[in-house]
Amino acid sequence: MNGLGGLLIVDKDGGWTSHDVVAKCRKLLRTKKIGHAGTLDPMATGVLVLGVERATKLLGLLTLTTKAYTATIRLGQATTTDDAEGEVLSTTPALHLVDTDIAAHTAKLTGDIEQVPATVSAIKVDGERAYARHRAGEDVQLAARPVTVSRFDILARRDIQDGAFVDLDVLVECSSGTYVRALARDLGAALGVGGHLTALRRTRVGPFTLEHARTLDELATAAESEASLLSLDMDEAVRTALPHREIDETQANDLRNGRWLDPIGLPGVYAAIDQEGRAIALLQESGKRAASVMVVRPSNL
Repeated sequence: MNGLGGLLIVDKDGGWTSHDVVAKCRKLLRTKKIGHAGTLDPMATGVLVLGVERATKLLGLLTLTTKAYTATIRLGQATTTDDAEGEVLSTTPALHLVDTDIAAHTAKLTGDIEQVPATVSAIKVDGERAYARHRAGEDVQLAARPVTVSRFDILARRDIQDGAFVDLDVLVECSSGTYVRALARDLGAALGVGGHLTALRRTRVGPFTLEHARTLDELATAAESEASLLSLDMDEAVRTALPHREIDETQANDLRNGRWLDPIGLPGVYAAIDQEGRAIALLQESGKRAASVMVVRPSNL
């Protein structure tokens, strides 16, 4: 692997923490320079974005503000963690619920909403993760935060006679910081029966989907054959995730040596791509300068 690296998109199995996945991939790729762009709960499966080598510096600059999930919500039971791993707080028969009422309350949880995160979230409270305080027995109280749920669609309903539960398969598209577990909790509470999440699969992070992803078993098999493990090299990752401008050789040399370019009116962070399709730097405009926030290919590389 060259020193640039790239992105590794993992289809995470259930039961693995994001840290577990990073540790495994460090062994497979034989490098310590791997980081992740946001965690995924152990019970959840699906897309986990990892940066390798210089791409670890890229992670904080990528536009990964939207995510998509498929999930199963169980109506009729509330738990301490808002998912199936927590202790049961209450059980209430839910088979009487009609689809129109469920759809109406789902609609109220769509759009720009205020959401109280799950108590087992990774949000820090006085410097310590909320989930650590919860596991230590503390009564964790988190403030509501604005999030955007652009889609909250019910795909299927199954009535579970043993327990009088209603299971809903749902599709959720939302902003970063949205907790699907909290949507399950709030939907159940609004319907008066309680609710929690029994399954969660992340299908997309920003522009990266399950089509880009491989499981750890697939990566291990590829490593044995000495095939490339990267899902996207640095250039592919930058072109996929960011808007870009094309630059000539003189401009490329300026950026590689720490100089800035004239702005062209592009908002936010974008990439400067040379005539050969290589990412030279990531830029952000301010006033009369388009200055580097990351030089992908410095002059000494």
